Amino acid sequence: MIKALSVEFQKIRHRRVWAIVAALILVQMLWSLWGIQRMDAHDLYQGWMYFLYQLPLLNSIMMPVIAAVVASRLCDIEHKGQTFKLLNTVMPAQRLFAAKFVCGALYMLATVLLQLIVIVAVGYTAGFWGNPPSNKLLYYLLFTTAVNLTILLLQQVLSLLFKNQMIPLSVGIIGSFAGLFIMYFPQSLERFFLWGYYGVLMFVGMDWDRATRITDFHYVPVDWNGFIALSIMFFTIYITGRALFVRKEM
Repeated sequence: MIKALSVEFQKIRHRRVWAIVAALILVQMLWSLWGIQRMDAHDLYQGWMYFLYQLPLLNSIMMPVIAAVVASRLCDIEHKGQTFKLLNTVMPAQRLFAAKFVCGALYMLATVLLQLIVIVAVGYTAGFWGNPPSNKLLYYLLFTTAVNLTILLLQQVLSLLFKNQMIPLSVGIIGSFAGLFIMYFPQSLERFFLWGYYGVLMFVGMDWDRATRITDFHYVPVDWNGFIALSIMFFTIYITGRALFVRKEM
């Protein structure tokens, strides 16, 4: 498996997948710096919660597209070179499927880790009250990574099954719009859409007073049932997608 993973990284070393991650972090860093310029003492007091509320909203827009592009870059190289049959002679199709997923997953994990670094760095720079809430940041790491990897897995299955990469890329773009709009639906409906789980697993709520125009953030209980449902989706997509790829005529 390690050798197969090393081969995947070798194949994409000139495809600049890292630039996708860097672009995302740059956009979110600029957004963070713009947002803290208008913060008063009340906002700084709840600054950590502000970030943990706003970032899932940004992720619902950006991450599905990032996952679609990463999966496409990993898989279209095989379609263009028509190397699936060749690869199948040196490694089982199941291992190729797993290696590509792990390769893409490491990029998506790096994205979330860099987000956490940006949160902490901007928070200290702006003067947020108190220390970073380490337990909440770990929740953010767990939940965001879980949603990212499930979406990445779906996009990889589509990228492997369809030679025309516009199909999976279109799904990613549609998913980014759907993920944002789904957040305005009741949570019971969000659970039926994979891209809605950025909202389902949010653990920060917001109250806005129309009269005073003051926004207050507060922590809400973690939706572990939603996390379990997402885990079931992940394993279902993995097992089904791998089986479809193995049976696909190379």
